[in-house]
Amino acid sequence: MMFVPGGTFAMGSDRFYPEEAPVRTVRVDPFRIDETPVTNADFARFVDATGYRTVAEIAPDPADYPGLAAEMAKAGSLVFHRTRGPVDLHDPSGWWSFVFDADWRHPYGPDSSLDGLDDHPVVHVAHADAAAYADWAGKALPTEAEWEFAARGGLDGTDYAWGDELAPDGEMLANYWQGAFPFANQLLDGYERTSPVRTYAANGYGLFDMIGNVWEWTEDWFALPPSPKKKTAKRGSGPSPCCVPANPRGGTRRQSVDPQDTARIARKVLKGGSHLCAANYCQRYRPAARHAQAIDSATSHIGFRCVIRGDNEHNF
Repeated sequence: MMFVPGGTFAMGSDRFYPEEAPVRTVRVDPFRIDETPVTNADFARFVDATGYRTVAEIAPDPADYPGLAAEMAKAGSLVFHRTRGPVDLHDPSGWWSFVFDADWRHPYGPDSSLDGLDDHPVVHVAHADAAAYADWAGKALPTEAEWEFAARGGLDGTDYAWGDELAPDGEMLANYWQGAFPFANQLLDGYERTSPVRTYAANGYGLFDMIGNVWEWTEDWFALPPSPKKKTAKRGSGPSPCCVPANPRGGTRRQSVDPQDTARIARKVLKGGSHLCAANYCQRYRPAARHAQAIDSATSHIGFRCVIRGDNEHNF
C-alpha cells in the first residue's frame, strides 16, 4: 500500500459530464491505498482462505427481480463483446451480454480461465464481493473523495491524472479504448481487454492503474454532487469564508436508486474508467469521472482496490 498525505483539492469537473459538476473544494485525511487494483492472484488467496462465493456464482432469486424470466435465473455475469460495426450507442445491450457461468474465475465465459491472468485485475466482482475482500484483508473500500484525491497524484485541476492531454506525443498512459467504440479498437495500448497491473507508469503517489483498465468500486452511494453554497455576509463584516467539507460522503441508499429501476437496486459510485472507455462514447478515463453502478452488478470491466485510514505515514 502507498501513503497518501491527504489535503485540500478541487473535486469534480465542469468540462465533461453533468454528474461530475460542480467543481468543489474538499479535504481528505491521510490514508494508505493499494498500489494496484486487487488482482486475480490476490482474490484467489481470499477465496482459498474463506471459501467465499461471489454474487456472480450464485443464481439470482426471481423474487428480487420482478419480470425476470425463469430461464435467466442462473448464475452468471455481464461480458463485453465487440460488435461487427457501428451500433446505437444509447443501447448497451448491443455490446453487453449476460453469460451463464461467467465469473471471476471464468472472465469471458464458462470455457475461459485465469491462465496468464494472475497479475490482471480481478473482475466480475459485485460491491458485496469487494467489501467482503476488504473486510478479510483488514481494510476498507475508499470513499469517492479519497479515490479521486489519490488518482490525481498531487496534480490539482487537470483533466487527466498526468496533465491536460490524453495521449501526450501519442504516448499511451493507461488502458482505454482507442478508436470507434464498440467495434474498432486500434489497440494502440496493446490490450483488447484488461492489462497486467503496473503496465503503465505510476502517478505522483506511486499508484498504478488509477485510470483505465477496470472501473473501481467505492463505498459511497451515488448522488449528484451538492450545489455550491452561497456565501453569506455578517453585519459589520465582509463575506464569511465558505467552509471546506472534510472527508465528504455520497448520498443515501434511497437517493442512489434509479427511479426507472423496477427492482429498486441501490447504486454505488464507480471511479476511474476502464479499458472500454473511448473518446466517442465514454470519456471517463479521468480522476473526476464517476458512474452509478447497481450494487448487485458484476461485469468484465469492474474491479476494486482498498484503503486503510490513518493520520501518519508511520502508523501502519
